[in-house]
Amino acid sequence: MTRTRRGNVAGVRLWRWRNNPLRRRSDRLEAWTVLLAWVLAALGGVIAGLVAAGGVDRSLAEQRAESQAVRAVLTERAPKTPQVTTDGSGGHTVWATVRWTAPDGSQHTGRAEAEPAAAAGTRVTVWTDRSGELVDTPLTPTESMFQAAGTGVLAGAGTAATVWACGRLVRMRLDRLRLAAWDAEWARVGPQWRKRMTG
Repeated sequence: MTRTRRGNVAGVRLWRWRNNPLRRRSDRLEAWTVLLAWVLAALGGVIAGLVAAGGVDRSLAEQRAESQAVRAVLTERAPKTPQVTTDGSGGHTVWATVRWTAPDGSQHTGRAEAEPAAAAGTRVTVWTDRSGELVDTPLTPTESMFQAAGTGVLAGAGTAATVWACGRLVRMRLDRLRLAAWDAEWARVGPQWRKRMTG
């Protein structure tokens, strides 16, 4: 320990790395554990984040490439009132039955969003896959970028937190071993001390 000018006690930095007769093997092991935990948390977090973001970005890009906008027509008048969603909020569109032609010329029908009270025969845009089946509207490149970035941040933070937690568990185990060693040493030395004090 060292003292500052004001007399406050300040801890000696990196004391586990310095040679001194009081340093134990568990202290050196703890120093390496802390160092490895920080390095692996930083590198692992960055790598996991980049891999996750890249995977999501590629997946969303493939969805955009395989989806195509198709003109469809309503086969019936659309409902007048938008349905209330499960969270209590209402939308600005309604679901209605539509018909469209697939790239191979086959006719398909399905449910798609339309303006409330739209008349039968009204044209709407739907998204289909290469076989002509309806799919969700693909995300734009900007939306995909934000989703990939968010996934990368979550994956990186989760990986870093997991590594840090593992390092913390190792340090807690080392603390228990040190306490057990101190108890055993005191059980051996304590009686001799008492004899000297009473003798």
